[in-house]
Amino acid sequence: MTTTRSDTIAPGVAAGHPATAEAGLHALAAGGTAADAAVAAVLASAAAESIFTGLGGGGFAIYFDAASREVTCLDFFCAVPGLDGDVTAGEMMPIEVAFGEVPLIYSIGGASVAVPGVPAGCGEVHRRWGTLPWDRVVEPATRIARTGALLPAEHARTLEGVGPALAYGDGDVVYRREGRYVTGGERLFHPGLEHAMAGLAEEGPSVFYTGRFGKMMVEAVRSTGGALGPGDLAAYRVRELPLREAPLAGNRVLARHDLNALIATIGALPAELPALSRPDRTVAVARTLADPQPQPQRLGDTTNVSAVDVHGNACVITTTLGLSAGVWLPGLGVNLNSMLGETELITADLAPGRRVASMMCPLVVLDADGDLVLAAGSAGASRIRTALIHTLIGTLVDGLDMPAAVARPRFHLVGTDVHAEAGVPDDELSALETAGFPVNRWNHTSHYFGGVSAVGRPGAAADPRRGGAAVC
Repeated sequence: MTTTRSDTIAPGVAAGHPATAEAGLHALAAGGTAADAAVAAVLASAAAESIFTGLGGGGFAIYFDAASREVTCLDFFCAVPGLDGDVTAGEMMPIEVAFGEVPLIYSIGGASVAVPGVPAGCGEVHRRWGTLPWDRVVEPATRIARTGALLPAEHARTLEGVGPALAYGDGDVVYRREGRYVTGGERLFHPGLEHAMAGLAEEGPSVFYTGRFGKMMVEAVRSTGGALGPGDLAAYRVRELPLREAPLAGNRVLARHDLNALIATIGALPAELPALSRPDRTVAVARTLADPQPQPQRLGDTTNVSAVDVHGNACVITTTLGLSAGVWLPGLGVNLNSMLGETELITADLAPGRRVASMMCPLVVLDADGDLVLAAGSAGASRIRTALIHTLIGTLVDGLDMPAAVARPRFHLVGTDVHAEAGVPDDELSALETAGFPVNRWNHTSHYFGGVSAVGRPGAAADPRRGGAAVC
């Protein structure tokens, strides 16, 4: 049965790192909008969460305007290079990383670098909905870049797996200390990133496209076998995307169409879901999530920021570097994306200028009157869909507050096989087995199951699986 709750939403920010969330809160305290807060937090994440994201990556944003009740989704994901036509990309470099106990082969190097979108996307979100001066929005990120940020233990565990790619080349001085990876509680510092943030604050996002950083990017990529050229950077534009929506417990869930088909999946949940017992509901959700042709289970090095301001506006931005290419802008502490090396994202229709596909899906939930209920997004590649569905069911159907909904143990399907975190109730797992689902019981919680950050009527929360933080 759906729980009725207050329409009041306290302003706040939920993000993948305490310093990231504080940067967003700083913007809100200065009188900024949800857009100012989300952009400030995203830029801060480039300094505090570079295991997952950075200025050389791409992403998506969704914005809810409380006055007009309009929802807008922006695409600033990475684009395929090659518009210049004067260079052919060389071979990518295979590198082995660990996903739990499973070794995975990724491809990095200059040939894996697609046109980044984070600077342009942050600039466009701020241009449309921000009110603070641009340099004030960038300032928290500049400050964090100057001092570095403490690495959460959860981030350090991820680094242990992906370190061979991140610590490649110039990344060695960032992610390693005396022959070992940086550990939880140590300071993560990027030499030169302060100068990149200062240039961004002073010259605007164009510095990474038609300005001096853009020229450096072309040189760095081409010198390591990539095809990215000045024409690719000059042609890059942030795009507005059509929205899809689906009903859930009397509310409307709005987001873009993503590679995971989150909105279509929510729409396929049975209408009687809120009335079902927990075991029966678990089976119904599993049947909806089951895929006879399972996608490869990749790392999902991604992070998310959700913000709501005092006026009720909401902004959610999800960004990623992929695994990272190991190609750095010299003297600027900026690592570039490896999106062309993410084989599960490469589709047959890709051509120079086209966007790479993505599973990222920031969303907002509105009530029947069009008012905001919550704003959320997640990290986790193919687990983004299930992490968000579990969280939405927790809040919209079970009436949990946001911290409880985000932290509640989850299960994820790979094909028809169920992977369940420690803590999923035994009667639900037994119901799955009775329904014919093989169940793999994990003995712990894990970042494998995604990284949700959300703000709304049920409160604010960031995923403990990934060392997140929420501040109000």
